[in-house]
Amino acid sequence: MLTDIDRTVRVRICAPDSGAQDTTAVLRYHREDPLAVYLTFPASVSLDGTDVTWTFARTLLTAGLRAPAGDGDVHIWPYGPRHTMIELRAQEGTALIDLATPDLHTFLSRAYEAVPAGEEVHHLDVDAALAALLDDD
Repeated sequence: MLTDIDRTVRVRICAPDSGAQDTTAVLRYHREDPLAVYLTFPASVSLDGTDVTWTFARTLLTAGLRAPAGDGDVHIWPYGPRHTMIELRAQEGTALIDLATPDLHTFLSRAYEAVPAGEEVHHLDVDAALAALLDDD
């Protein structure tokens, strides 16, 4: 049974002030956090020289493959038959990320194999999540 899924993908980052840059990013899914996906960019493309990870709902990524989806800081939509755009908004600015749709389908297929849709509640550790939220250390 799959528990952690990491998939390195090619991305094109389009930022208003710095143009477009091709790089790799890592998509991650953890069975212990079944509602979320993680998209990590390398330090070489961040403003402060450290890896940057965005976390958003697996269902948002799934919905964004078919039609525009998202509220707040993350928006996802199909861009032609072979590309998907992810818009990331932060205080520092906005970036558009162009990913190959087949890569996203492969990643999501494995994520749904690890935890099928509707089964997420069986993999949530609510006590651990509450403890992490309430931890003052």
